[in-house]
Parts: sequence; C-alpha cells; structure tokens
Amino acid sequence: MGPGGYRSWIEISRARIAKNFQAVRALVGAAVEVAPVVKADAYGHGAVEISRVLESAGARWLAVSSVEEGVALRRAGILGRILVMADFLPSEREALLEFDLTPAIHSLEDLAVLDRMAGERQRFFPFHLKLDTGMGRLGTLAEPEQILATLRSLRWVRFEGLMTHFASAARYTSEQTTQQIERFERIRAFLEAAGVRPQYRHLASTIPVAYGRREAWGNMVRPGQAIYGYISPLQGSARKPVLHVEPVMQWRACFLEIKAVPAGMLIGYGGMFRAPRPMRIGILAVGYADGYPHRLSNRARVIVKGRYAPVIGAVSMDLTTVDVTDIGQLRPGDCATLIGAEGEARIDAQEIARLAGTISYAVLCGISPRVKRVYL
Repeated sequence: MGPGGYRSWIEISRARIAKNFQAVRALVGAAVEVAPVVKADAYGHGAVEISRVLESAGARWLAVSSVEEGVALRRAGILGRILVMADFLPSEREALLEFDLTPAIHSLEDLAVLDRMAGERQRFFPFHLKLDTGMGRLGTLAEPEQILATLRSLRWVRFEGLMTHFASAARYTSEQTTQQIERFERIRAFLEAAGVRPQYRHLASTIPVAYGRREAWGNMVRPGQAIYGYISPLQGSARKPVLHVEPVMQWRACFLEIKAVPAGMLIGYGGMFRAPRPMRIGILAVGYADGYPHRLSNRARVIVKGRYAPVIGAVSMDLTTVDVTDIGQLRPGDCATLIGAEGEARIDAQEIARLAGTISYAVLCGISPRVKRVYL
C-alpha cells in the first residue's frame, strides 16, 4: 500500500532536484545565471516545494509561465526573482508590481503602460524584452531602431534583460537556431553600440545547455526539463549530452485485485486484449484520469517486484490492467512502478511518451493533481 494509503502517488527526490540544478550551474560556470523553470506546477512535480528546494540550493531566479503562477510562489514565501515568461493579461498588470514579478515584455506598447503605472507608484520596475527571432509566437518583431527609441523613452521601467526562445533547438539538421542566434546578436549589438546594455542576455533552455551549444547561452540560461532529470535526444545528430542529470520522480500505483482468467477471455473496454492462455492479471488503481495515457493500451509496461509486466487491454479512466502471470505472489495493496526504477528494470517518461505518441513534457505535466505528491 502506498504512503498514507494512497492508491497512486509520485515520489519526488529533493536531493536529486538540488543535484540537477547544481549540475547545470557547474556546467555553465559562475558567469552564467541559472533560472530554473518551474512553470506548469514545476512540470507536474509541485512548484512550491520544488521552488523551495531550488532556492535552498542557491537559485536566485525562477521562471514561470503566468502571473498567477508567480503570485502563488510569492504567497508561499518564495523570495527570489521570478520571471513571468508567457505574457500577461491587462488585468494582471497590477499584480506584477504588487508581487514584485519581473515580466517578459513581448510588445513595445505594453512598456508605455507599465512605465506610467510604475511612475504613479514612484517605483523603478525591471523587465526583460523578448524578441521573436523566428519562433513565430510571443515576442516583438520590431526593428532595432524602433526598440531603441522605445527604450530611450522610458522613465520608470528598467531594461534589465534581452531574451528569445528557440523553435528547433533539438533539430541539428535545421539552420533555424543559428538564424535565431544571429538575429538576436544583431539586435543586441545594435543596442549596445547605442549605449543600451541589458544586464541579462538569455536564449537557451535545456537542449543548448545540455549539448554544450555555448554561443546560445548568453549570461543566463533557463533549464526546465533538465532540472527534473530529462534531456531530449537530438534529431539529426549523434552528439552526446555534456550534462548529466537524473529523473527525480517515481510514479507508483497499487493493485486493487489480482485474479486468474481463463484462456480466451476478453480484457477491458472494447475487448482489446484476448487472453492467449490461462493468466493472472492485476488491476492497478490508475488510469487516464490520473494522467496515464489511454494510448498506452496494449503497449506499455510497468515494473512489479523488479520485473516488467505488460499493460493489457484498454487503459480506462481509473484502472489499468497488467499481466502478472510470471511475477510471483501478489495481493491487493502491492504496488507497481509506472515511472521509475526497481533493481535493473527502468521506465522513464521518454519511454512512456514514445509509446503514447507524445513528448515527455506532456507525460510529466499531464499527471493529475489527484495523484498524491510525496517529497523525499
């Protein structure tokens, strides 16, 4: 049975979070600031607890997606700098100032409004300007001359950082990342030649850091996936990561029933699996409502007592059936590992993603809040 009688839970290692952060910091060196990304509830790991661990490990910056996420961290007692990366609604501008959040600005027009609001409070207020260098999403497409004129017009908001976001960092057969770096550098050089020099210059998330693409680092990096122990493979390159991190999460679930079924019996919704022989099956208290993808039906495997057990039949909303014929004695309340390791057997979020036809980010972020988080 799980801790506290939980049916399904994830165990998160505080020590590994801190170790992964320190590994990034050691790789990039003291001249480069590390701003771990804790958006989307820290990729499903729990933003408040993860942020506390990271602050204790020495993180001076954290990056979130929204004002709401930043406010939640402040209310939980997080004191460091918080960068809000994915824009904000007009109604959220007041909260940016009230909770001392640093916005990534994507529109020059927003700067005039924020400058007026900061002036009304007689308070200097920092921001980071995001350039759309080729992502085709958030970020300004303004020409350098227009950016410079806007920055020089400001009185109360302070140009602290210049940033961008890569569209194809893992695709080494594409020139897009090189082109984005070149555009970023052209604008940066133009501004600095005019005497406007931001304190921080940042372009890179996990991939350029993990594979040592130093020209993409600037003097701040924004690792997300690496903090949680994952590095996506490159496309079109055999290059190996220069960063070593370890997954921090183990996802486990309890068996509700162990039963014998005869040969020929259909298992689960739609009869997707027919028992080829007399079998023992185990019904786990986890399903797609918990974030275990339906597309794992008849495809995935779990670990039971250090051995792999295949998922059979359809993953349903609350239950998943596995073949435990060869596992040995089991009883209700015993547990299986969905993500994690037991002895030599290992399953990670990248394996789940491949089988489900998605990406590991979606697997981690998709674990439901009803799956209890246990911090070790």
